[in-house]
Amino acid sequence: MRVVVVDDSILLREGLVRILTDAGHQVVGAAGDGTQALQLVTQHQPDLLVLDVRMPPTFTDEGIVVARTLRRAACPTAVLLLSQHVHVGGALELFDDETAGLGYLLKDRVLDIDDFLQAVGQVAGGGCVIDPLVVRALVSRRDPKLLINDLSPREIEVLELMAIGLSNVAIATRLVLSTRTIETHVNNVFLKLRLHPTEDENRRVRAVVTYLTQGQDNG
Repeated sequence: MRVVVVDDSILLREGLVRILTDAGHQVVGAAGDGTQALQLVTQHQPDLLVLDVRMPPTFTDEGIVVARTLRRAACPTAVLLLSQHVHVGGALELFDDETAGLGYLLKDRVLDIDDFLQAVGQVAGGGCVIDPLVVRALVSRRDPKLLINDLSPREIEVLELMAIGLSNVAIATRLVLSTRTIETHVNNVFLKLRLHPTEDENRRVRAVVTYLTQGQDNG
């Protein structure tokens, strides 16, 4: 996999490059701001852009602006955003339309190299990954009238693991439950969020995005 890494922190940037290289990926470019990010993507056409949310010059939403620019240009490069804090803001808007090849993780997730690399593979492969801590942080913001209020604690836990792209089998292993039990919880999530099966929509992704959107609307 060909990757571009962009983060204004030299230490984190070099750490990400090392992790990705050791995992067998080819880092074709690294930079520290949004302008360079766009230049590197245009030059190298990587499979994945790992991108900090807050970078020079304003340290607000430079990464989100870069991601939005690439999505609007129909760039095939997948984007994995990294954030220091649980503050989704404009990042969540990116998930409103097209969720394929898009991820949002807290930087602490990088410390768990296996989870981070799993997210990298998931996003680069066209999947969607959202940090479960973001899901958890929005639980307290729920409006009682919203559909997400009907989810049980176990269903929320399953949804958090769905957010990082785990399969039903992987979720069952993580929670030490049977696969059939997890399938029941997942189906209950779909039913409670009124996500009916369609030919062109990934209900697992939409379940996570619906949950986050409703929680953010109430924040």
